[in-house]
Amino acid sequence: MMNITDVLAVEHVTFCAVFDQIERVLPSLRTRAEIQMLVGLVESLLRDHGDAEQNLAYLALDHVLKERGQLDQLYQDHKEMDVQLKHVRRARTVAEARRLLRAVLVASREHFRREERTIFPLMQKVLQSETLEKLGELWVRQQRSLASRATSRSRDL
Repeated sequence: MMNITDVLAVEHVTFCAVFDQIERVLPSLRTRAEIQMLVGLVESLLRDHGDAEQNLAYLALDHVLKERGQLDQLYQDHKEMDVQLKHVRRARTVAEARRLLRAVLVASREHFRREERTIFPLMQKVLQSETLEKLGELWVRQQRSLASRATSRSRDL
């Protein structure tokens, strides 16, 4: 069984591959609608991932940290990425939407690296391996639930 830091790190790699593909096609997109479709994809990926981080990993870590506030920057990153995505949605031109979406992708990658350098090692240091594995199992259950809901929604269409 994978622990939560392994699971989140694998998601980071997957998301970066998706971001690479988005950056490859971004210059060829001609309409805001095309860019908005990609924004929806990025929003969905980051929302579900951020929820898992905050509700599983960060929450568990918050309980054992002596000095509160060590995760404040990461919570702030999540809020800022949400705001940045809203700015992309409100962009008036294709060029502005492209520029703003690229900025979101860069900020997301930086956030992932910060977590992998600081938070994941900290979690592995202060949380018991059983806790990390249990959090990984909870993440798997959440993903199955999300997949089940997505399947149900697609059947309803």
